[in-house]
Amino acid sequence: MSVANNLVAVTRTEFGKGAARRARGLGLVPTVLYGHGEDPKHLNVTARDFSRILRAHGTNAILTLDIDGTEQVALVKSIVVHPIRNYIEHADLLVIKKGEKVTIDVHVIVVGDAAAGTMVAQDASSISIEADALHIPESIEVSIAGLEAGTQILASQLILPEGSTLQADADTLIINVTAAATEASEEAAEAAAAEA
Repeated sequence: MSVANNLVAVTRTEFGKGAARRARGLGLVPTVLYGHGEDPKHLNVTARDFSRILRAHGTNAILTLDIDGTEQVALVKSIVVHPIRNYIEHADLLVIKKGEKVTIDVHVIVVGDAAAGTMVAQDASSISIEADALHIPESIEVSIAGLEAGTQILASQLILPEGSTLQADADTLIINVTAAATEASEEAAEAAAAEA
């Protein structure tokens, strides 16, 4: 992922819930930039531009911030979205340097279709990896094409992008393929439950 997500950030001088509410009313997102032993910087970024970058690059987006005329590369570490109105209330950004590795959660995307007569359960929708801060994958694909019932895919079996290493437990279950329930087996299960 190249760094091209330019975003103007302005240093905040007001703090607290009231100040954050006023900033959001002006179409801004309050953010905090921290890392590398530097003092946290309290910033405002334009909500529309920030949302556009997140839609295009996901929640692990790399940003090139213009902070009062000074350029700083940052990783979106976390965002807080309003539970009802679905707007970004706040974001934490992490200072990153070229060549630095970061640990992040990446979405696992399932592709393909398992064998006929099976059901596929995805036990983990994301996985923790360590990757170069400027080359974070947007997602990791796992193919289930033709997999038979009884097949399991663990975190250790995922194909990670070059230069990335698994940080999650190697035995974390990602995909579990089971036999699809037939009408006869469902009736047997219901009968057993009724007897119990």
